[in-house]
Amino acid sequence: MSAMRAIIWRELLRFLHQRERFVAALVRPLVWLLIFGAGFRAALGLAIYPPYDTYIRYETYIVPGLCGIIVLFNGMQSALSIVYDREMGSMKLLLVAPISRQWMLFSKLIASASVGLLQVWTFLLIAYFVGIRVEPMGYLLATPAIFLTALMLGALGLAISTLITKLQNFAGVMNFVIFPMFFASTALYPLWRIQENAPWLAKVVEFNPFSHGVELIRFTLYGKLEWVNLVVVVACLGVFFGLAIWGYQSKRGGVKRKFR
Repeated sequence: MSAMRAIIWRELLRFLHQRERFVAALVRPLVWLLIFGAGFRAALGLAIYPPYDTYIRYETYIVPGLCGIIVLFNGMQSALSIVYDREMGSMKLLLVAPISRQWMLFSKLIASASVGLLQVWTFLLIAYFVGIRVEPMGYLLATPAIFLTALMLGALGLAISTLITKLQNFAGVMNFVIFPMFFASTALYPLWRIQENAPWLAKVVEFNPFSHGVELIRFTLYGKLEWVNLVVVVACLGVFFGLAIWGYQSKRGGVKRKFR
């Protein structure tokens, strides 16, 4: 537990000292919310169905999707920090520390999800003051869903970091992960709209783990729990974290090749 506290505290301090990262994490979803959302509301009106089949503002509909993109980018940013630590040598110190590698990776995952949850809370607070609100109980119920989704996406970032040996390769790899996952999801458009216009894309959206994370957040914000989404998110979390552990084993993965 001392090792976990140290790793979490290190990640939180790194995040708080990097003010540009904090601002960038908030500017991106706020631009989508205030500009993109306003434009689509003008085009679509209120014809968007939330979980309770009632009409709401489009900006309110996409808030869960923007919470998802915050934790998605944060998970990939955490993977970037691991690649950076590996190049600078600090990751080697963690890997040779007298704790199990699985526990070290789990601590990094908890730290990444905690930073993502902090960013989402800040975004929801700003959205509340600009008039984009849900029921007060929804914020409380959605917190575990946001944290669980952040764990899943952070585990995906950990798994991807085992394949990246140089910092310069990170941007190219992320372009093939972040944007396809985000745009081929229900973060911006409801699934029934996608099914009407592109049935083949709807199949991709249904198999996208990010879609299930977004829907888990969306339903809990409205006081409901969709068990299918919860099971998929937990299962993907287990798979991604298992791949990360396998990749960081001493006899496998990029870490061994880097330090042998």
